[in-house]
Amino acid sequence: MSAVRLILLGAVLSGAPLAAGAQQRPLPSVPQSLSLRDAIELAQRYNPSFRQTANDLGPASWGVRNAYAQFLPTVTASGGFGYRGAGRQTFLTQEFIQSSATIESSYRLGLSMELSGRTLMQPGVAKARRHAAEATITGAEITLDATVTQQYLTVLEAVAQVGLAEVQLTRNEEFLRLARARFEVGQNTMLDVRQAEVARGRSEVALLQARQTVTVEKLRLFQLIGVPAPTDPSVVTLPDSFPILEPTWELEALLSEAGVGNPTLNALRAQESAARAGERATKSTWLPALSLSAGWSGFTQQFTNLQPLLDGARASAQNDVEQCQFTNQFWLNSGLMPLDCSLLAFSPDQESALRERNGVFPFDFTRQPFSASITVSLPIFTQFSRPLQVAEAAAAADDAREAVRARELEVHTSVSQAYYVLRTAYESLRIQESNRVAAGEQLRLATERYRVGSGTFFELLDAQLAAQQAEADYISAVYGYHRAIASLEAAVGRPLR
Repeated sequence: MSAVRLILLGAVLSGAPLAAGAQQRPLPSVPQSLSLRDAIELAQRYNPSFRQTANDLGPASWGVRNAYAQFLPTVTASGGFGYRGAGRQTFLTQEFIQSSATIESSYRLGLSMELSGRTLMQPGVAKARRHAAEATITGAEITLDATVTQQYLTVLEAVAQVGLAEVQLTRNEEFLRLARARFEVGQNTMLDVRQAEVARGRSEVALLQARQTVTVEKLRLFQLIGVPAPTDPSVVTLPDSFPILEPTWELEALLSEAGVGNPTLNALRAQESAARAGERATKSTWLPALSLSAGWSGFTQQFTNLQPLLDGARASAQNDVEQCQFTNQFWLNSGLMPLDCSLLAFSPDQESALRERNGVFPFDFTRQPFSASITVSLPIFTQFSRPLQVAEAAAAADDAREAVRARELEVHTSVSQAYYVLRTAYESLRIQESNRVAAGEQLRLATERYRVGSGTFFELLDAQLAAQQAEADYISAVYGYHRAIASLEAAVGRPLR
């Protein structure tokens, strides 16, 4: 019964579902005040693509455990039931007759273990793969942070464009009132009034489009984070602001830091290390392998119909009795004590014992002797499969090394490009700021000239368009500067401010 309990316990443990891992976490709602830090933390928890990458760490960790477990024996438990019907069987020229059907059961508890060069190398290979998975997750996390930051800045820029559109609408409404006032006193024509009305209508359309852009960019931000967007995205505000500082970083220092800390580059280096470990493990297949196995087993066999066996036993016992009586009558010399032929008769006790011995199905097992074996094997010729595997592993390791070298060149280019883009963006920002101030002063002067009647409405419109374009260019320069810093941080692999 102990063997049966062990078999049932193994079946339960092996078939138990991992219900906890199958549960899905509910998605949170977006807070009404969403800071950049909150957006990044939510993205790290709920972004689908990042979660898919993060899920690779679980199998990699179990791979390390499995590699060390190869030094422990494999334990298997099995059991089964069978049925064999009555009838005739012929083997070569011999014929066997089974008068009754039988039911059978059996169990086996086995231990097996194999030690080879590949087994000895597997812990190092598994650790390298786990390290590669961790580095890949770190790289995906940095990339996700940079992407969320870029989209966060895009939303802020769209919000700034809405503010500019509102200012422009206020200006055009003021110009319309001024044009109507001048028309009423006869200082201009209806043409100026109609021009002012058209300008105000364009400003209203531009404001609607700017607000729509904010809504669309917020929806993209929520999608990137991995959470559902609220019914009205306008209830979510982005409170963060970013300072504008003159870039003082040195390119050589940034390149050196990126060569060590770039997460994608480190992930490829870890993958190269795993490929090299896999190559060494593949070469170890030339070493001999040691296999050990041991097992305990048992079986039962029971006749479904015992009557043919009882009849056969009675007939055999009756034949023995008749032989005994014949011996007493014809073969023993007179004067000798005759044999007790009643001892050879088939008794009820014998019938009861036979029935008891037949009642063994399904768990009254007959144990078999313990068995164990040790085998040493050394493949001599394997149709060139081992050289093929070694060549494939070496090629994979070389490919991983070239991927690292290509990524090093790419990182060098990305950091240099982001550095120069940042410097250009900062200089452009300073120029755009001066342009905005000059355009604002130009608009103020044109407005005063039109107000006192020394300027035309067309001059006012030109000054207004110049001011609007200068302010729009300034907003683009500001967020272009912030995006350039975010790109440089992503290339280096750490925050720079």
